[in-house]
Amino acid sequence: MGTPDFAVPGLKTLLASTDFELIAVYTQTDKSVGRKHVLTAPPVKKVALDAGVPVFQPKRIKEVIKDIEDLKPHLIVVIAYGKIIPQAILDIPTYGCVNVHASLLPKYRGASCLQAPIKNGDSETGITIMKMDAGLDTGPILKQLKITLKGDENLEILHDRLAQMGADNLNTVVLDYCAGKITPQVQDETKASYVGLITKEDGLLNPQGAAKELERQIRAYTPWPGSYLVLPNQEKLKIIEAEVSKMENGRKIGEIYQENDELYLCCGQNALHILKLQRENRNALIASDFLKGNKDLIGLIAK
Repeated sequence: MGTPDFAVPGLKTLLASTDFELIAVYTQTDKSVGRKHVLTAPPVKKVALDAGVPVFQPKRIKEVIKDIEDLKPHLIVVIAYGKIIPQAILDIPTYGCVNVHASLLPKYRGASCLQAPIKNGDSETGITIMKMDAGLDTGPILKQLKITLKGDENLEILHDRLAQMGADNLNTVVLDYCAGKITPQVQDETKASYVGLITKEDGLLNPQGAAKELERQIRAYTPWPGSYLVLPNQEKLKIIEAEVSKMENGRKIGEIYQENDELYLCCGQNALHILKLQRENRNALIASDFLKGNKDLIGLIAK
């Protein structure tokens, strides 16, 4: 059970393994994508169909409990499926359901576990492979794998790294778990935290904050949902890449200014050195090229 790109490496691992027979894939329904609303299949569906595995896309997972019972699975692997798995399904497989989660549980239970450690400036993150229970990422831990964050990762880089890390360890962990070689470890509830769904509106940058906070947000939300400033005319100015600078020069908070052919945003603490950005309905540009044709932005106060 899985849906987005994050689940693809794990699916490919199961398909390539001689230790498993993959009998079905459950994924979310096809979605309309882009301005032209093109009906698009989830990445997991495409890979499964190419491999000749039956694919099911129920709108409501509770409606297919009997179908899953009829499959008689020994194990269900769940990677970013995007739906809550009810207890009635968790109880079907011989060995239950195993989930690959992109954080060091119990920290960052929930949907935005990839973004949270970048946005919060954490020094490490990782993958948790766990046995599922009825709660939200609350099941006992089978294996944890840690990585150090250097402080320059964006969401895309971390996504790909952790997706592959989970896939690289999935085969061994599942086999050891089913063979009784792993004792599931109960999570410490006193250390639990939750992170919810992110929307496009969450990408709004607040210049009142410290530049380091804005820089982390930009990396955490690149490529989606993206981070943006709102200009006085309500235009959204997307900031794609930036770094922290101590240059302020007595500017007003929120002021977009130029110094030595470089572009800056004055923040509540220090300044944001803008390296790459994009105006609405225009191409993304590095700041030096952007400044050649967008002088009208200099001196504006972003909200």
